[in-house]
Amino acid sequence: MKMEQVEAELKAWGELVVTTAAGDRFELHLGDTTFDTERRIITLKTPTSIFEIDGDSIEHAEKHYGHKVDA
Repeated sequence: MKMEQVEAELKAWGELVVTTAAGDRFELHLGDTTFDTERRIITLKTPTSIFEIDGDSIEHAEKHYGHKVDA
């Protein structure tokens, strides 16, 4: 999946769960994710880490729907 497609889907939906070729899964949000198309890197900033993801390694993107969280 092209990095530009992932960026367009995230902008349209607001939240995606992506899977990389290595099998890693990341939950991307508009407010904490940036795309560097020159370096082909997706940067995800979390409260505890900064992840630099190979932008062209995304194999699957899933639209994440809101839901009630049970205690």
